[in-house]
Amino acid sequence: MNKIVEDMANRLLKRKPGGFGPIESRVLQSTLERTTITRDTNKAVAFHATYGDRIADTIARIGGSWSFILGFLAFLVLWTVGNVWLLTRDAFDPYPFIFLNLVLSMLAAIQAPVIMMSQNRQTERDRIDAAHDYEVNLKAEIEIMALHEKLDELRHSELIGMRDEILRMAEQIRRIDERLSARPATE
Repeated sequence: MNKIVEDMANRLLKRKPGGFGPIESRVLQSTLERTTITRDTNKAVAFHATYGDRIADTIARIGGSWSFILGFLAFLVLWTVGNVWLLTRDAFDPYPFIFLNLVLSMLAAIQAPVIMMSQNRQTERDRIDAAHDYEVNLKAEIEIMALHEKLDELRHSELIGMRDEILRMAEQIRRIDERLSARPATE
C-alpha cells in the first residue's frame, strides 16, 4: 500500500492500514484514484447463475405466487368434484383421494428443496449486496470527510487572510493616527 493511502487511512479513518481488509484497501485505493466503486451486483449474480439456479428461481417465483395458489386450489376443487359427484361409481380416485395425496406429497417433496435452493441463492445475493453497500457507504463517508477537510482548510486560509488584512489595516490606522497626532492643533 502506498504512502498516500496510508496517510488517508490515518487521517480520515484514524486507523493504521495494516488493520484493513481487502475491501477497505480497495475503497481507499478507489478514493485515491477518483474512480467509482459501484457495480451492478445483479449482473454479477446472473452471470454466475447456472441453468439449475435459473430453474430453481423460476419454480420459486411461480410456486410462491397467488396465481399458482389459486390455480392449484381450482385444480383441487375440480379433482374432488370430479371424483365425488361427476364420476361417482367410475371415479379413478374415490374418497379419501389416495392418488391425490400421493401427487400432493410428490409435489411438496420436489418443490420444497427447489424453493430452499432459491432461498439460499437469495441469501447469498443479499450478502453480496450488503458487502457492496458497505463499500459504497465507506467510500461516501471517506469522500465526505475529505470534503470537510478541504472546507476546513479553505476556512482556515480565509481566516488567516482576514487576520493579515486586519493587521495591515490596523497598521495603516496606527500610521494615520500618528500623523494626525503629530500635526499641530489648529483652532
